[in-house]
Amino acid sequence: MNSIKQIEVVYYDKPVGRIALTKDSLCAFEYSAEWLKCGFSISPFELPLRSGVFIAKSRPFEGGFGVFDDCLPDGWGLLVLNRYLQQHNINLQSLSLLDRLALVGSTGRGAMEFRPDRSVVSEQECSDFEKLALEAERIFDSEDYTGKGIDEFQNRGGSPGGARPKISARYDGKEWLVKFRAKMDSRRIGEEEYHYSLLAKKCGVEMPQTRLFENKYFGVERFDRTPGGKLHVVSVAGLIGADYRLPSIDYLHIFRVCAALTHNVAQLWRVYRLMVFNYLIGNKDDHAKNFAFIYRDGEWHFAPAFDLLPSDGINGFRTTSINDSIDPEPEDLFAVAVKSGLNKKEAAAIFEEMEKKLSDTISEK
Repeated sequence: MNSIKQIEVVYYDKPVGRIALTKDSLCAFEYSAEWLKCGFSISPFELPLRSGVFIAKSRPFEGGFGVFDDCLPDGWGLLVLNRYLQQHNINLQSLSLLDRLALVGSTGRGAMEFRPDRSVVSEQECSDFEKLALEAERIFDSEDYTGKGIDEFQNRGGSPGGARPKISARYDGKEWLVKFRAKMDSRRIGEEEYHYSLLAKKCGVEMPQTRLFENKYFGVERFDRTPGGKLHVVSVAGLIGADYRLPSIDYLHIFRVCAALTHNVAQLWRVYRLMVFNYLIGNKDDHAKNFAFIYRDGEWHFAPAFDLLPSDGINGFRTTSINDSIDPEPEDLFAVAVKSGLNKKEAAAIFEEMEKKLSDTISEK
């Protein structure tokens, strides 16, 4: 690849702004004059809608802004990209942030696109998930594996994050994220995640449509893709510059972001239900990138929940603390609710309601 000097950020073909790098390889971003007149802040805390050049900090996103880092692959997606570039004799370490954004192009999470666009994407519906699952195992098992599976995952990836193999696939006219088993996962991981997605909905946690493909591969409909087009999404990590690889936030931070962006008490209760659900099922891998906000119809909303599974977190403790505790009690959840302006009695009632629904479901099995 030839080194790129500037990236144009676009939203539905409208120029949002441009990105360049400073001498210190820090991201420099400036909104376009057109966007300043009729657009919105793509990241209200880091990039308020005003003229001038914004310079990113060196950490935690290696000199980039969180809103753009959200579009880049990490975990599984980064592994696939690395192997893909190796097959094409390109050294991943030689790529600048601008080169990486060009590789994402029009395939990233959310609605922002990057030009020049050097992405490659398959528009065909995927019908053989079993084959892709086997290819994922081969990729994990051998650092030298260079089969066709690398191209297949890269072309169907959409810059996915997280540790588990996954693809973005069209099925029945909708776009889905379909997950496969990682090396340390149980053989029934797909069924387990599907089960917990149904439990979450039963407990009043908003989630997109979910399903089991071939009775074993968990699929979730992409909430950043609609019949009307793409939707802009930013993670909590991206919004406030939190390092999602480490324990870096408390649930109170999520509530505060939600209050500042949405000004809507109903949205705060959505955050509360998700916090309670994660607590009750023992999902301790609740890092800052597993919460997001979505811009829709001119307003910010707390995004539907995702990645809901029991997990050990870091050394058995929560990744996101609750009331400054990594081993919280129910009273800590109520305390966070009260600090966020919610009614304690109602918070306790919701907790008891969700706890009972989970307990009843376990008893029925």
